Amino acid sequence: TMSGSGPEAPQPSEEAEVGLQEAEQDWAAAKAFYDNLVTKKPRPPKPQNAITVAVSSRALFDLVEERRIYQEQGVEKYVEYQQNNENVTLKPGPAFYFVKALEHVNARLLELYPDDEERFDIVLMTNNHAQVGVRLINSINHYGLTIERFCMTGGQSPIGYLTAYLTNLYLSADSEKVQEAIEAGIASATMFTANKDVSYSDTQLRVAFDGDAVIFSDESEQIVKEQGLDGFFEHEQQNENKPLAQGPLKGFLEDLGKIQKKFYAKNERLNCPIRTYLVTARSAASSGARVLKTLRSWGLEIDEALFLAGAPKGPILVKIRPHIFFDDQMFHIEGAQKLGTIAAHVPYGIAQKYHKSS
Repeated sequence: TMSGSGPEAPQPSEEAEVGLQEAEQDWAAAKAFYDNLVTKKPRPPKPQNAITVAVSSRALFDLVEERRIYQEQGVEKYVEYQQNNENVTLKPGPAFYFVKALEHVNARLLELYPDDEERFDIVLMTNNHAQVGVRLINSINHYGLTIERFCMTGGQSPIGYLTAYLTNLYLSADSEKVQEAIEAGIASATMFTANKDVSYSDTQLRVAFDGDAVIFSDESEQIVKEQGLDGFFEHEQQNENKPLAQGPLKGFLEDLGKIQKKFYAKNERLNCPIRTYLVTARSAASSGARVLKTLRSWGLEIDEALFLAGAPKGPILVKIRPHIFFDDQMFHIEGAQKLGTIAAHVPYGIAQKYHKSS
């Protein structure tokens, strides 16, 4: 399931069909080979069955110092530094706890559905050179993370690989790459480290989403800019029964919902390891119904909906402690960051014309 491919997605050509058949044959041959090798470790699922989350090395680990060496002294010195520090474990970066929480969900899924491949597959997608790989692998093994697929593109853009892996979500510390991925129709966000150390749940993945220009399109934000708040309230009430168009992260919310239903089917609703939150600056009375009806029309349940009517989001997020919070406005990202929330900027929609992410 490719995120961001709406109803207007082009139909596959015959050429693409042949390509898919060949890819299927390749998978079958590779699987047959690996099936003859005995291992207790669950193998990574096929990309078409998995929910693929691609993370960059700077999102997964804290590489601030290494980045400085790269910028000040160039690529050769950087590679040399990484090789000399191969056995020094990297510290967690902004996406680290989110990845850990995804892996906890996978462990629970494997207990309930040992033969099912519909689970999260974490791919390390980095434009690092292969020589840096040993340090990344050592750090991944140190933390006991299950990241089997690596794409090390040696300075090239990773977008082609994201498409090949049917990526459902791409997290990077590089806003230009994220912008490129969003334009290619891939759900994507730029990660920002929280400014305080906060403890996160080990047993439940918590994902918080802003509404407009994240789960939904930026139609509402355009109307606010054009007609002001009163015009927006009037517009939302008139269109209450017309679902909003989908935004870039709708597909990922859908993926989380699919996995939640797998737990509900085994009577694990009260013990579900995923919880989703809508945290929106909209006010409930004047513009909330359309949001809730849109989610209902899509068949999506969100666990908690918080309508803040323009109040800052930071204090609410401190209570939720999400592993990741997606928003399209840098000003909300910065407010969340200050209070210790790991925030991810989605560069989509009209707000970007007003706040270029640095």
